[in-house]
Order: sequence, then C-alpha cells, then structure tokens
Amino acid sequence: MKLDSQKKLAKKVLKAGISRVKIKSDEEVEKALTREDIRRLIRKGLIWKEQKKGQSKVNSKKILKQKRKGRRKGHGSRKGRKKARTPKKEQWMKNIRALRKVLKELRDSEKIEKKDYRKVYLMAKGGAFKTKKHLLTYLKENELIKVKKWNTKKLI
Repeated sequence: MKLDSQKKLAKKVLKAGISRVKIKSDEEVEKALTREDIRRLIRKGLIWKEQKKGQSKVNSKKILKQKRKGRRKGHGSRKGRKKARTPKKEQWMKNIRALRKVLKELRDSEKIEKKDYRKVYLMAKGGAFKTKKHLLTYLKENELIKVKKWNTKKLI
C-alpha cells in the first residue's frame, strides 16, 4: 500500500516538505484522490505535519556570557595577527600617552628641568622609549632627574 501521491498532495496542502508529512495508514487515505479529500483527512487527524526541529540557544548564550566576562580569548580561539586585534596605532597611542603623563608629572613636580623635559619629550615622540621603565632608566643614567638625597629608591 503506497501513499506517495497522497503524500505529495498533502505536502502541497500543508506547505511542508515530504519528510515532515505523516500519514496513518487507513482505507480512507488510500481512496483520497483530490486536495479536498486530503483537507478532510487533515481535519480528521489522519494526516498531519511534524514540527520542525529547532536548535537550542542555551549553549551559545552561555558562551556569549563567558565572552563578555573576558573568557575564551586564548591563543586557540584567536584569528588574525596580533596587530589585527589591537592595531599598531592604538598600541602606540596607549604607550605615548603613558610616557607623556610621566614626563608631565616629573616636570610639574620640578624633578626634571624644562629644557630636559622638551628634549626627552621629543625623543619619546620619535619612539626612543619602549616603556615607562625604559624612560625612567634613561633619565637616571643621564642624570636628568633630580632625586632628593634622603629618597634615592623612589623616582616619582
């Protein structure tokens, strides 16, 4: 007992794929030839369509929550180069702002002279120092920084 033609008609009436159309084998179903007959059988409950299978969003929501916290950012989940994630310009801006802040603090507290400040400022602009520590060691080595005798350990 093949119900292929009935399934095809039901598929068009129900607006679903053939795999989603389910039929209870019955004599009435075998005799159904028209769309109207199929509609009548649908109302009776002998023909129906299965619900589409969805995809749960629970896991993806959990992962998104973790990513917002800053998790899942290790080497294995990175794509692109280092400079693609934080561009060169942003790195430069972050560094130069820190250096300029230190220089300004030193100048305002009069631990460095104005002419030395200007010279070192331009050096920083030229990319002479990688870090704040590098800048401070340069100032100390060239004796550009005034350190009080009683406080030799602390520079700032």
